[in-house]
Amino acid sequence: MGIIIGISVAVLLLVGLIFLYTSPEFGARPTSDQEILFKTTNHYENGKFINLGYVDMQMSVQNFGKMLIGYLNQQQKTIPKRPLKVENIIASDLINYHGSTRMFWFGHSTFLLQIQTKNILIDPMFGAVPAPHPMLGTKRFSEHLPITIEHLPHIDAVIISHDHYDHLDYGSIIKLKDKVDHFYTPLGVGAHLESWGIPKHQIHELDWWQETQFENLTFACTPAQHFSGRGLTDKGKTLWSSWVIKSNNDNIFFSGDSGYGPHFKTIGDKYGPFDFAMIECGQYNTLWHEIHMYPEETAQAAIDVKAKHMMPIHWGAFKLAMHSWTEPVERLEEAAKTLQLDVITPRIGAPILLENTTENTQKWWK
Repeated sequence: MGIIIGISVAVLLLVGLIFLYTSPEFGARPTSDQEILFKTTNHYENGKFINLGYVDMQMSVQNFGKMLIGYLNQQQKTIPKRPLKVENIIASDLINYHGSTRMFWFGHSTFLLQIQTKNILIDPMFGAVPAPHPMLGTKRFSEHLPITIEHLPHIDAVIISHDHYDHLDYGSIIKLKDKVDHFYTPLGVGAHLESWGIPKHQIHELDWWQETQFENLTFACTPAQHFSGRGLTDKGKTLWSSWVIKSNNDNIFFSGDSGYGPHFKTIGDKYGPFDFAMIECGQYNTLWHEIHMYPEETAQAAIDVKAKHMMPIHWGAFKLAMHSWTEPVERLEEAAKTLQLDVITPRIGAPILLENTTENTQKWWK
């Protein structure tokens, strides 16, 4: 029996190693030439990117055990009792749109932004499970998306905040790559895209505080307090970020993933006020508070960046923490009352018109 168990464990380890080193899901690391460039920044040390103030998350074996036990606990209402209903998006309504700026939320942190006749995807995660294999994560809360990738219009640009699976999905990129003109990422993330067949000339990597013009739009890569990595040994090898998207009429902020820190006020002072801000609000825990905000901090971050209207994101699609699935938005609403913050909570798939956000505030999760 001992021999059989030993052989079984060895086989599982071998299969795991083969998967780890051969599956395209894990992407690729930046080249040595790129790493030389990274060394010129003030947030890259000893072969890794670092957070401002050296904020890090080093989880002990004991805390990892606590996380695993909590994650497996099904008594905290971490997933909805039944699949969430979403609003369907009609493909013909998206084609050749020339109206005012609008957005569509796909749950978690994925958006389609239609601005100045451009179609822009933000953190396009359309997969069913935010993991390198379906057995390694829980399924999306809804049975289907508002619209499939195949029915999306031509995409002018994709903006990516970092390389974690719930923000950068291999399967989604493979389906998208032939209908996208440009990809904008933080430093190093382009290596994943290149390994998945995206031509290098379509990839634009930016460092914190760098800006680029995309026709009549400005994209600014701004700091976040997080980390990166898709495998066991690549933590911090690529940069993570938030983003500013600015047109002649609208100023938009996307937080990506971030713990609370002084960078929000710095962003607000440099680029604010913002007409609309999408700020992470979910998947938090005391064990990793440094890299994911509590909802009350989300509200303060919206104040810091000087957001006229804000929307909680990073919730409503996947179970990645131990809190109930509605807790983030409920705690945020309470904090917003104290701070007199204008919060919108649109249903997944509903159009969000920046010039009239009042129609997008409803307690659909109840």
